[in-house]
Parts: sequence; C-alpha cells; structure tokens
Amino acid sequence: MSETLVRVDLADRSYDIVIGGEVLSSIATRLSGIVKNGARRVFVLTDENVWDNHGDALKSHLATGGIEAIANILPAGEATKSFANLQSVLEWMISHEAERNDVLIAFGGGVIGDLAGLAAGLMKRGMPFVQVPTTLLSQVDSSVGGKTAINSSFGKNLIGLFNQPALVLADISLLKTLPPREWRAGYAEVIKYGLIDRPDFFEHLEIATPDILSGDVNALANAVKVSCESKADVVSADETERGRRALLNLGHTFGHAIEKARGFDGSVLHGEAVATGMCMAYRYSRELGICPGQDVVRAERLFETSGLAPTLSALNTGSFEAEELLEHMFQDKKVESGSLTLILAEGIGKSFVQKGAEIAPLRAFLEAETKL
Repeated sequence: MSETLVRVDLADRSYDIVIGGEVLSSIATRLSGIVKNGARRVFVLTDENVWDNHGDALKSHLATGGIEAIANILPAGEATKSFANLQSVLEWMISHEAERNDVLIAFGGGVIGDLAGLAAGLMKRGMPFVQVPTTLLSQVDSSVGGKTAINSSFGKNLIGLFNQPALVLADISLLKTLPPREWRAGYAEVIKYGLIDRPDFFEHLEIATPDILSGDVNALANAVKVSCESKADVVSADETERGRRALLNLGHTFGHAIEKARGFDGSVLHGEAVATGMCMAYRYSRELGICPGQDVVRAERLFETSGLAPTLSALNTGSFEAEELLEHMFQDKKVESGSLTLILAEGIGKSFVQKGAEIAPLRAFLEAETKL
C-alpha cells in the first residue's frame, strides 16, 4: 500500500504523520533530519510485548543507517505511567550521557508514548522525540497532538505537559500482532472522530467496520488517515486545549472515572472505558433533551457491533457506585474553579463543550446508569 502524509501544522513545531504498510523500514532515512551532529545512536523506550514482537525489526532498520538503538524495556500496562518509571527513564538517559540533541523514540502504545514524551520534555529542558505507535489507539489518537503525562494516585494523566513529537510513523503492519481486545479498544477512538464532528465518517464506519476489524489493510489505513486528519485539524487550531480541542475528550470524563474506579488494574482498558463513556455522554445528552434518541441508538449499536460495551454492566467487571464515579470525575483535567466540564452531543457529529455542568441531574443519571 502507498504511504500517506498528514501534516500537523503548528508553525515551527509542525510535523508529519506518515501512514503506511511498511513505514518502519524507512525510519533511519526519516531520522536523518532529526538526529543532529552526526549522532549514531537513539534512545528507545518500549515495553516487553512490543520489543519481543518488533524489537529486532526496529534495530535492523536503524542499523541500515548506522544508528544504534539503546533500549529501555518496561513492563506493559497502564501502571507503567508512574513517577517511579519517569524517574527511572530520566536517570537511564542521564547514565548514558544523553544530550539535548539526542533523540528518544517512543516505540509502543499510548502508555509508552505518554511516558516517553514527558521524559523527553523534561530531559535537560527538552530533547526531540519520535512516536512510533504500535497500537490502533495510539496510531489514531495518543501519538498525535503532544499530550504527554503520567498518572497520579488521584487520577489519570494529571501530571504532564504538551510536548509535540518531531515525527510520527504509523506503520499499519505493526498492528498484526495486536490481541483482538486491543484492536477493539483502539477502535473506540476511531469511532470517536465520527461522533465529534464528522457524521459522514460515522456513516462510513457503520458500513466499513466489519472490513476494518477483520484487518483489511486498505480499509484500516483509510480509517487511520481520516482519524489523524481529524485530530490534526483540531490540534492545529487549539494546541493546548483551551477551547475546541476539549472535544477530543468525548467520553473521557466518564471513561477515566471508570478506569479509576477499577484502580487502573487492566480489567478495563482505556479504549473500552472510553467507549462506554461515549455512550454515557450520548445517553446523558438525551436525558437533557438535547440529543435525539435515534442517534443514541446508532452510537450504541456501532460500539456493540465493534465488540465494545455500551453500558457499565456490559463491561462485566462488577458493579459501580454512582458517588464514586462522580468523585473521580471531579479529578478530571477539565475541571475549572471547582466546576465540571462535560463533552456532550446534540446528535451524531454534533459534540460540544458544556462548562459548569449541573451536579444534581448528573448524579441522578449516574445512579440510573449503575443500575442498568
């Protein structure tokens, strides 16, 4: 398949997302404009699963350009996004005498990308980093836009900064080793773009989902391309999430609360929680009288078709308490002056930001949701 370029336009911090079937093979050439002063090494942050599946290929492709990979291999899973690992990664690079002109490659999913981006931003006040996302979720969402973070005991992604990558290489072939559950979780973020502001894309997914989830390369590459274009447009207009970019958090306020209620223990993956959260956002919008019921049904149906849970009970991880979910929602990054911000919808492709959400109807809604 041919390669596709999507440009994230941020003036002097602009960069390309390269999407294709074998783009990893060209990594040494593409790094030539990023690796400075003739450096013959790069730092690679990855996890055990990715390194076992793709580490040899990465090392081989880098070696064609005479570049050595100095790798730090971490455990897979959300728990890796911790203060302890952030410190460990920074000290690992310092021990290898990392310089500001060195490059850090994030070779993994969203967890590795978030941790690597934050470490790169902090290392000697900033070193370049390159995203090589290896999951569907990270290819269409977390690798693009410069959000980097680790988790706190109080909630998800509360410690971080905006740090744009120098390049994103989205190699579709890397997705072949993904477990089906990871595929489905990542697909939630693809559906999100249709629900936010691309109703035509949502309609396309209603037809194309079986082909995409079966691994059809062209159908998948097109879904990744449209998702990246959608996110690039939003990020270019609102890099630091002061306005429209908050729409990308559709379902996340509910979803992060679900993850936190399960202690980030892996029983609910991020994409699974966000899928349920998006359905909750649509149902709450219906409860408020602003979203047609037929659009709620369409959203729920597409998530179900994709093997994702539209309700809390469908997650099959036990019961949830409304008050606990509400408490976790108030740890969300979008809380302003003690008031909750929600991303709601007036219909498919018509999402909007609601600041100062009223608590009484939200509490009643959560009470009902936990009993579905």
